[in-house]
Amino acid sequence: MGYQFSLVLNREITDEEMVTLKGAIQAEASFGGDTLPTDADVPVTRIEFDDTVSPTLAEAIEAGFEAVKTVPELSVPGLSVPAQPAGPAADAGAGEEAETVDVAAASDSAARA
Repeated sequence: MGYQFSLVLNREITDEEMVTLKGAIQAEASFGGDTLPTDADVPVTRIEFDDTVSPTLAEAIEAGFEAVKTVPELSVPGLSVPAQPAGPAADAGAGEEAETVDVAAASDSAARA
């Protein structure tokens, strides 16, 4: 198990775009449906990452963003990162319960304050 996080894309992707993304992503990734964090009526695609290649969480997330840039007009309005160790993922303790931080929701709350 590596660094885990998910990216919510700005729209649903086509099968062709999924093939492009799979080719650009260096980590294990699964694709699924979701809704836009700021508007539950807008269907979007969520990519769940399990990156065992990148040396740090920051580099894993950056690689995910770079992969998304390979598809024109695709962006990332949501990032969710469950709690995980600051060091390499191989040092993670088994059985620890994860807490998810939704960056898009946090940003929206901060903007209203």
